[in-house]
Order: sequence, then C-alpha cells, then structure tokens
Amino acid sequence: MCFRGAWENARVGIQVQLRRANTVFRYVALGYPILLGAFAFDSLLRPVWGALLVVALLVWTWAATEWYRRRGYEPKALYADLAVTVAAVGASSWALAQAGGGVPVSVGPWMAGAVLAWAAAWGRRSGAIAGAVVAVAGMAFRGGVHSSTVNEAVLLVLTGFAAGHLVRLGVVAEQRMREAAERNAAARERERLARDIHDSVLQVLALVQRRGSEIGGEAAELGRLAGRQEEALRALIRSASYRRPLDGQRDLRELLGRHEGPDVTVAAPATPVLLPAETARQFAAAVASAVDNVREHCPAATRVWLLLEDDGEAVTVSVRDDGPGFAPERLAAAAAEGRLGVTQSIRGRIRELGGSAEFFSAPGEGTEVEMRVPRVEIEAGGAGGDARRGR
Repeated sequence: MCFRGAWENARVGIQVQLRRANTVFRYVALGYPILLGAFAFDSLLRPVWGALLVVALLVWTWAATEWYRRRGYEPKALYADLAVTVAAVGASSWALAQAGGGVPVSVGPWMAGAVLAWAAAWGRRSGAIAGAVVAVAGMAFRGGVHSSTVNEAVLLVLTGFAAGHLVRLGVVAEQRMREAAERNAAARERERLARDIHDSVLQVLALVQRRGSEIGGEAAELGRLAGRQEEALRALIRSASYRRPLDGQRDLRELLGRHEGPDVTVAAPATPVLLPAETARQFAAAVASAVDNVREHCPAATRVWLLLEDDGEAVTVSVRDDGPGFAPERLAAAAAEGRLGVTQSIRGRIRELGGSAEFFSAPGEGTEVEMRVPRVEIEAGGAGGDARRGR
C-alpha cells in the first residue's frame, strides 16, 4: 500500500468519526434556537416563521447528515451545506427578529456544523475560511459589527482552524500507528526467516566454505565464493529490506545495507534517504554492479567502502576500494572491446536516472566510483509512477 493510499485511508477513517460526532453536535445544537426562541417567543415579531425556520433547520440537518453518510464529503454537498447555513443566518435575522429592534435571536452553535464539515473534509485552512464566511454573513444580517457578532466570528474561525488541525494530527497519528504495526510484523517475519535460513542455507554455505578451505585447490575458490554468499545473505537478513515500502518509496540506506560485511563498510546518514521505489532499485543495482566489479577483478582481501550522501539537492553514492586500480584509458578500451559492464550497468543506469557516474583510478591507488543523481530528476521521474508524500 502506497503512502498516499494509507494517508487517504487514515483520513477517511478520521472523517467518518468526525462526521458521526458532527451529526450528534448538529442535532444537539438545534436546541439553542429552540430554547432561546421559546424564551423570547412573546417578543418575536414573526413567531410562526421562527417555528418554520427551526423546522427547516431540522430538515436540512437530517438531509445533510444523510448526504454525508451515504456519499462522504462531496464538494457539492459541502458548498450546499455552507450556502444553507448562510441562508439560515440571513433568514434568522427576519424570522427571529424581536420587537423593539433588539438583536435577532441567533441560530447559535448550529452554524458551526457546516464549518466542522469543511474542516474535516479539507483541513484547517478551509475550516477557517468557512468559519469566516459564516461570520461575515452574521455581521451582514444581524446588525453589523458588535460584541455578539464579533464573538461569533472569533469562535467560528477558531473552530474551523482547530478542527482541521485536529484532523491532520489524527491522520498522522493513525498513519504512524499503522507504520509501527507493519514494522513490528516485518520484524517478526524477518526473525522467522532468519531462523529458517540459519538452520538450512547458512549452515550449508558455512560447511561448503569450511570443507573447501580444507581440501584446497579449486575447492578453496568454491569455498571462498560460498563464504561471500553467506555474508551477503546474513546482511540481507539483518537489513530492513523485507519491510514493504509504505509510500511507493524505498530507503536507499536499506538497499545498500545488504552489502555490509567483513570486506564492505557502509556509511550512510542517520535519517532515511527516501527515493521512488524504482529509482532506488536502479540506483542500488548500479552500486551492486560496482561492488561486483571489485569482487571480480580485485584480490580476495580487497576492502570496499560505500558512502551514501544526501545534501537535499542530490543523492550521491561513492564506492571506493583499495585494490590495484587501473589506467584511466582502460574503461574506454573495455567498451571498445564490447565489454559493457561499466557502460551499461553503472553509467547507463545512472544516466537514465538523470545523473552521472565518474570513475577515478590509477595503477596501485585503488578505484573510486562516484554516482550522483539530482533530486530534481528524482522527483520528476517519480511523479508519474510513484506516489509522493503529500501534505
């Protein structure tokens, strides 16, 4: 499940809970105009119209909550809800007007129902805007700017903003809980796989390595290869690579961590280096090709260092070894001979990601491969196929 899908599921879950709470709130809030209108019934200029207005509010409350329940927070439902609320504020200034020119009876907290719906659907900014719209309507229809309408305006705007902010906090909290649950499940699965592999494959590889060393000759070479595979498999088990990417992205640190072993040292930032999943896979494949070249062309005791850097503008991986090195013109000669390992597996992959791969070597001085991909290219490449982090 990608991050955007998980985020949407969490947001919808929070919205459902808020919708139910808002439904209860709106019905309870109807008690305000009913009670206030009842107390001021004798002073109302149009008591019958006031009663009809309360009935209309009850009907719309039922219709709006059913609409939201059946079809969710559709834009047309939200706009209609806000329009009816503004109309109700205007109608109340006429239907609930009092004799003597006093301030008309307000529909009170009921006005906040539409504001809460906007906040739940579109966040704190939209909630604050909806609150401001209703507040302006109150000032326009209920005697202008005075203490009553100013208090209503402050409460409505703050209600919309706070409710939207709580929605976001709830979504983040639920998403983190889901991620933690998935990490725990992945850790348990990784432990189970580690036990199974240790009791079978790793034991066989260790035996082949030991027996090959004892026999010597070509068997020793087979034993050495078995030992390398054992190290790679142990590193794979230790890494977090079994964790499913939560957002269509992968942490490049985890993919490079597979190479960690007695002869390979990996240095990476403390925080995740997230890339679109396919970008991370291609980048890691290019790094793996560079490491394989060291194992294929250098003595068995050659050390390798992987350095991962993320400066915000680009992601860079350097692969350095202390092997015998080679003359700079050797790469061009190998390509001319049809040996395209470096050209295709390393430079070709990095070039497709919009980056570059540079080789630095000299006889007796080891080799360093620097692969760099700008984040502008990463984001452009990942936008079409991989979900990006939204809010």
